Amino acid sequence: MKSKRGKKKSLKRAEETRKARLEQEAKRAAQEAASEKRAAASKAEAEEKEAAQAAEAKPENVEHTCREEADREARERARAEAEFDARLARHKDELQWLYCELYEGGQPWFDQLCRDLKNIALDRKESLCCQDRKREADPNWYKSNDILGMMMYVDCFAGNLQGVREKLDYVEECGVNYLHLMPLLESPEGRSDGGYAVSNFRRVQPELGTMEDLEQLADECRERGISLCLDFVMNHTSEDHEWARRARAGEREYMNRYYFYDNYDVPAEFEKTVPQVFPTTAPGNFTWLPDMNKFVMTTFYPYQWDLNYWNPVVLNEMIYNMLNLTNKGIDVIRIDAVPYIWKQLGTSCRNLPQVHTIVRMMRMICEIVCPGVLLLGEVVMEPEKVVPYFGTVEKPECHMLYNVTTMASTWHTVATGDARLLRRQMDIVNGLPKDYVFLNYLRCHDDIGWGLDYPWLRQFGIQEVPHKRFLSDFFTGKFPDSFARGELYNDDPASGDARQCGTTASLCGIEKAAYERDEAALDRAVRFDLTLHAYMLTQSGIPVIYSGDEIGQENDYTYHEDPKKWEDSRYLHRGAFRWDKAELRHTPGTIQEKIFDGLRTLEKIRGSHPVFDADAACRTVDTWDDSILGLIKEKDGEKLVALFNFSRYDKVAWVNEEDGMYRNLVTGQELEARGVQIPAFGSCWLMREQEKK
Repeated sequence: MKSKRGKKKSLKRAEETRKARLEQEAKRAAQEAASEKRAAASKAEAEEKEAAQAAEAKPENVEHTCREEADREARERARAEAEFDARLARHKDELQWLYCELYEGGQPWFDQLCRDLKNIALDRKESLCCQDRKREADPNWYKSNDILGMMMYVDCFAGNLQGVREKLDYVEECGVNYLHLMPLLESPEGRSDGGYAVSNFRRVQPELGTMEDLEQLADECRERGISLCLDFVMNHTSEDHEWARRARAGEREYMNRYYFYDNYDVPAEFEKTVPQVFPTTAPGNFTWLPDMNKFVMTTFYPYQWDLNYWNPVVLNEMIYNMLNLTNKGIDVIRIDAVPYIWKQLGTSCRNLPQVHTIVRMMRMICEIVCPGVLLLGEVVMEPEKVVPYFGTVEKPECHMLYNVTTMASTWHTVATGDARLLRRQMDIVNGLPKDYVFLNYLRCHDDIGWGLDYPWLRQFGIQEVPHKRFLSDFFTGKFPDSFARGELYNDDPASGDARQCGTTASLCGIEKAAYERDEAALDRAVRFDLTLHAYMLTQSGIPVIYSGDEIGQENDYTYHEDPKKWEDSRYLHRGAFRWDKAELRHTPGTIQEKIFDGLRTLEKIRGSHPVFDADAACRTVDTWDDSILGLIKEKDGEKLVALFNFSRYDKVAWVNEEDGMYRNLVTGQELEARGVQIPAFGSCWLMREQEKK
């Protein structure tokens, strides 16, 4: 019994112990829960306090950030304002003198111009201002031997501006760092003159994109180190331009921006001294407007109304239009038809002194507002009329001009096989100051005009009219044994004068040889294509390739089927870029691969030797063969002997430079520059480097 009672007591104590333990655990759990609750509450309170503090501090931080941003913008604006004031002070006396000389009583318009220039300069974004400062510190930045240009139509190359952005990798693969986009501002369909009849200087042609697209393209080009060039048509507007429409409506202010005449008396006096630009397709310099009962001056086409620069409002407004483009990021302004912009009765209305005054003012205005921007003048005339557009070293006008006469003389040499005229042209160019920079090219969007030095050619029995007819026959393939394929533009049967159209590849024989499947002729034609480009790359200045030439693109005859184009044979060389052909540039043995790789080899050589700089000393040299052109260039201890055979036969150039061994820059061969063998339509670059002491 005792044992049972003891067992019960033990069980009771165990139960009590268990209950006590459970109570303790419950109490401890409650304490822990309370502790956790207090901790959570404390944490929540801390977080709430921290959030409150952060909330209290946030406006202060935002305010601080905004204040910093405002301070930065204020500093940038103050710097830009100080820079503008300094640049204006540097040029103001001359600018004011020229302006008020051009416009009697023009001080109010000049004062307004200066105020507007300052606002435009202060609107220039910081990335452009930084580029301005960099280029201002290195004013010869565009004279480097590594500058390579390409000109193209946006729609032909890539459809629109966005398409061009997507194709910039290809542009860079071509080695291009200067990109000229042909006219892309708004112009009326069917009356656009290829974009040179502008109806709105502030809008892009809708199918090509918008001004925002243009600015984005310019920004990306700048990031890639590509300078962007755009045409600026100064001489005229489209008849659809707002000014023209308001003038047509009888608003006197806008009528004063053009040349209107109630009858033909004054126009008849102009016609006595003013040449016609397009005597067959657009004869005369005036157009009768039945709805206005007036004549309007139209130097080019009837739908392009000449602007009246006697009116200072016109000059100011056109300056603003130009600067709007530069503030979008355009690096080079190509001034179209610049010799024509000033009209005066009793003159030819070409190259008048007032034109040079305006261009000089434009140069100073760019140096004041956007010193990183260049002016490129389009002056398609004989050399003695082209060179003055550079201005003087002390008072410069255009930064660059097209080497039009050398281009035309080159194609004359292609047809005749006689390099004497080309040598004379090179001697003229080489005698100019090294500050003058030419854009050198073989082909462009336009035709080839035969503005050759006929007075000089006369000593060889060459007469202008018969010679022009020969050139027309040769480059259209009509002349016996001609290898060229092209078409005429603005043919005038009465005078025998005509202009020539066609791509480089078609004019130098590639199209004909490929069509006839003549492999030997095709090899010669490809060699000739590269020789012509090698000659262009040898010249002092900036070489510019026409888009498609880098792959040997041939003529595009489909324009004959397009009623909007078939009357303008220049569309023969304005065809769509052949991307299918461009893909073949990586296929060994194709025409595209031979030309593309050959050009890139020449371009890389040019970019790696200072002797190709624009300021290198250059002279012609006797080769004792009229079909071979010889050039010698020297700079920084380098001496280049460049030889070009324009004959369809293998030749020897007897240059006799007896100063040691030379190296062929393309093949690496070592040889003397004496009796140098050159294949038909071939060329060579021979380099001698002086030993460095």
